[in-house]
Amino acid sequence: MPPVVLINPFEVPEGKDEAFLAEWEAAKAFMERQPGYITTRLHRSLAPNARFRFINVAEWETVEHFQTALQHPEFVTLRDATPFAHFPAIYEVVRT
Repeated sequence: MPPVVLINPFEVPEGKDEAFLAEWEAAKAFMERQPGYITTRLHRSLAPNARFRFINVAEWETVEHFQTALQHPEFVTLRDATPFAHFPAIYEVVRT
């Protein structure tokens, strides 16, 4: 079974990049230790006025692995502390 893909766009106001990146690094460090985690890459828009200035794309072995990581108390604390709106969704690859 191919991995699933998390695509998570973030609304990060200009001037808040460093705060966002520190939080993202903390979340990444947690996720890297979770079963089923494969990889992640953070993208930044080249347009400074883009609604979603940062987009995280991650791969997980299964939806269940990702959902289990999301429910872990340590991650819930990290997620609840972030002031940045985000809109995560899980996708499957249908064409390459």
